[in-house]
Amino acid sequence: MTHPAPRDRAPDAAGVTYVFAVCRGTRAVNTADVTGLAGMPGGAAVRLLPSGPLTAVVQTVPADDFTDEVWQARLSDRQEIERYARAHHEVVSAAAVHGPAVPLPLATLYHDDDRARRALDDEAHRFHGVLKRIAHHAEWGVKVYEPEPPAAQEERESAPVGSGGREAPAPGAGLAYLNRKRGVQERRERRREQALSVAESVDAELRELAAASRRLRTHAAVPGGDGRVHVLNATYLVAEQRAEELAALVRAMGERTGTRIELTGPWVPYSFVGEV
Repeated sequence: MTHPAPRDRAPDAAGVTYVFAVCRGTRAVNTADVTGLAGMPGGAAVRLLPSGPLTAVVQTVPADDFTDEVWQARLSDRQEIERYARAHHEVVSAAAVHGPAVPLPLATLYHDDDRARRALDDEAHRFHGVLKRIAHHAEWGVKVYEPEPPAAQEERESAPVGSGGREAPAPGAGLAYLNRKRGVQERRERRREQALSVAESVDAELRELAAASRRLRTHAAVPGGDGRVHVLNATYLVAEQRAEELAALVRAMGERTGTRIELTGPWVPYSFVGEV
C-alpha cells in the first residue's frame, strides 16, 4: 500500500491537517496517549480524528510551514529534518502503545479534516489489511558486520620496503612488495566472502522466525565513524511473543559464527505498512 504525502492544492491560512498515523478506532488509541505531545513545531494540539471504524492521529499545522518551497529547504538541513522526524516518530509511537498503528510518511498533509476523512474512507480496506498484518507484531533491525581487519599487520605488509629508513631497497624488493600487497587484498576478499556467507545464513534463519522481512541497502564505512562495514542490513516483522526467541537466536548466531550481529528494536513497523 502506498500513501501519498499530498499538499492538496492551495491550503488556507488557518492551517492544514497533518496525519501521523491511522488506528482501528477511538477505543484502540487512547486520547490520553497523544494529547500533550508536542507534535510538529508550531502546530496545534495533537488529537484524534474518527472516521467510521478508523481513527487518524492528526494535528493542525501552519500551512506556511509546509509549502513545497519551505519543505524542500528543510530537507537540506539535516538537524532541522531530524527534528521533524523525531516529532513525527514520537506521536506515531504513542499512538501504537495500545494497538497497531499504521504510520504515515513524514509530512502527510490534507487541506482540512474533511479531506483527511475522505482519504481514510477511500483507503479503508487497505488500512484494515495492514492493521491486521501488523497487529501484535513489531519491527526489528539486524545488521551483520564484516570482521575488522588486523590493521597493524596489513599496514606493515602494505608499506613499501625501505619506507621506514634511508637504506635503498634490496634487489627484488619491489616484486616482494607487490606480492605482499596482493596477499593483503586476497585476505580482504576472503574475509568479505566469508562475511557475506554468514550474512546470508543469518538472514535465512531470521526469515524462518519472522512473519515478513526486507533487505535494505548496506553502506560502506562512514568517514569519521568507527570504520565498521555491514554486509547485511535487514528488517524483520516479528510477533511480540517471539521477541525473546529472536534475541536468543541473534546471540547464538553471533557466538557460533564469531561475527558481530547488531539487533535493534522493537520499532513501530514502518517498513511493512506498504504491504497487504
